[in-house]
Amino acid sequence: MTATEYYLDSEEIHPIDIVEHLAEHHAWDFDRVADDQIAMAVEGQWRTYSITLAWSAVDETLRLICTFEMEPPEDKLPALYEALNSTNDMCWAGAFTYWHEQRLMVYRYGLVLAGGQIAGQAQINRLISTAVMNAERFYPAFQLVTWGDRSVESAMQVAIAEAYGRA
Repeated sequence: MTATEYYLDSEEIHPIDIVEHLAEHHAWDFDRVADDQIAMAVEGQWRTYSITLAWSAVDETLRLICTFEMEPPEDKLPALYEALNSTNDMCWAGAFTYWHEQRLMVYRYGLVLAGGQIAGQAQINRLISTAVMNAERFYPAFQLVTWGDRSVESAMQVAIAEAYGRA
């Protein structure tokens, strides 16, 4: 019996319970902050991402926030914000923002489960993997714009370029 089948049989489905099961399965460091919230660390190629998922029963929304530290020079903030606009145009789900006071780059997504809908294990796993995939994809572009003195257009080419061939 899979974890999702167990939850379906027990009629006590809680999205954060599913997230906790996934975190254990992937051996991610995690902390069940509250009944409706979990925080974990997911290792990527470029860095370790802090991911928090929170369930709001009132909104019937599972909210994901994926963050990583970024401390761009103040004079590069306009270029970073321009890069964020370009990035968000390329994201099908979720969006990036920069929290200046906390010095954090943030990817956010809200999965609306209105009407008693249930998020399954595969759906939540995709939610988390998409956040990490987007952070990994656009991290180099953000770095090139803020530290590499590259234009936004040039830096975004790194994010949209596809590798061809075999290693």
